[in-house]
Amino acid sequence: MPVTFTYTVVGMTCEHCVQAVSGELAALPGVQDVTVELATGAVAVTSDAPLTEEQVRAAVDEAGYELAGSGA
Repeated sequence: MPVTFTYTVVGMTCEHCVQAVSGELAALPGVQDVTVELATGAVAVTSDAPLTEEQVRAAVDEAGYELAGSGA
């Protein structure tokens, strides 16, 4: 059963930022959906496979942004 995790990403300022972060997170194994709220930096990742914070942080870093916090 898919689980949704919520993170906060710092540094996103435009739709290009949203696409960059979404693309990197969507490429993680098991990720089914990524929803980004640009105004707040909130990112919801729905996955049917376990995700570690390290995986998410690496994907966000690859996109050029910073993971500020996490939660399930």
